[in-house]
Amino acid sequence: MMKKILTLVFFSLFLISCKCKKVDSVSKLDGTWELNYISGPRIAFDGLYPNKKPNITFDTKENRVSGNNSCNSYTGKLNVTGNKIDFTQPMAVTKMMCLNGQGEQIYMSTLQKITSYDITDDGKTLNFISGDIAMMRFTKK
Repeated sequence: MMKKILTLVFFSLFLISCKCKKVDSVSKLDGTWELNYISGPRIAFDGLYPNKKPNITFDTKENRVSGNNSCNSYTGKLNVTGNKIDFTQPMAVTKMMCLNGQGEQIYMSTLQKITSYDITDDGKTLNFISGDIAMMRFTKK
């Protein structure tokens, strides 16, 4: 009987600690991140973004996300629960003419496929994941 109680207590403490870690990881999103990898295109990363790398900024207190897709700025509502994140809601995007529009199109379409995220323990790398595939990688600025 004592083993069962200790096992139950241990398991409960484990679940509580996991839940706290997930809440804490949401606040780790805050700040600006710069893209350094994107999955899919057959064009080299530097060819997609020769002048300016895309970035994303999170404000978890205001539930806002914004950034630049290498040419145009975007902003929208942040939809995040634990490590699940959703970019499928419409965002406001500026409409400047860009010489290399392929990079921004790939960035925005890949962003809409993202279902979750992971931040490394050191807090310096953010991975955006679709299903179980890492699609985008950002570095903290």
